[in-house]
Amino acid sequence: MAFEVPALTFAHDALEPFINTRTMELHHGLHHGAYVAKFNAAIEGTDLESKTAEEIVSNLDAVPENIRGAVRNNGGGHVNHSIFWSIMGPGKGGEPTGELGEAINSTFGSFENLKETFNGKGATQFGSGWVWLTMTPEGRLEIVSTPNQDTPMSQGHKIIMGNDVWEHAYYLTYENRRPEYLKAWWSCVDFDAVAARFAAAKS
Repeated sequence: MAFEVPALTFAHDALEPFINTRTMELHHGLHHGAYVAKFNAAIEGTDLESKTAEEIVSNLDAVPENIRGAVRNNGGGHVNHSIFWSIMGPGKGGEPTGELGEAINSTFGSFENLKETFNGKGATQFGSGWVWLTMTPEGRLEIVSTPNQDTPMSQGHKIIMGNDVWEHAYYLTYENRRPEYLKAWWSCVDFDAVAARFAAAKS
């Protein structure tokens, strides 16, 4: 079964003024759509068609070498973006509470410390890429960045949340001011969705 771009749970203009409407239209429809089309084309006719996208990118060594680059780039693009859309929404933001909030405080000292480290990693990611809050294979929270469409899943990490720092994610609103975008993005984060990913990662 071919992979598809997941439908948004909110309108393209719902994240204004933090992410503008045209950015969402291009990013969700065209950029993510291109990754999905190329991912499907790469795995067509292979045994990978029976696996989930997460299973595929989590075990790139099992992907035939002749399509591994395409799967890494486009499968990663699909998985990364699917998570990205799922943890955002209008009227969100605030601070995580419950077990997620406690784990953040225990690991980073405070939510503000987490944001400072997360934004710093995102701002200093050279070129295109992502910044993530992940759970390591050992079960601890960690902030990491990855280039291009590489995903921490390929290193055995479970993704709790992540922000896209490719220019297509912010340039129409923020131009070259990536740190400004990173700071504004927290107003879009749905911490209920993030907490659900944290609970699933622990189970």
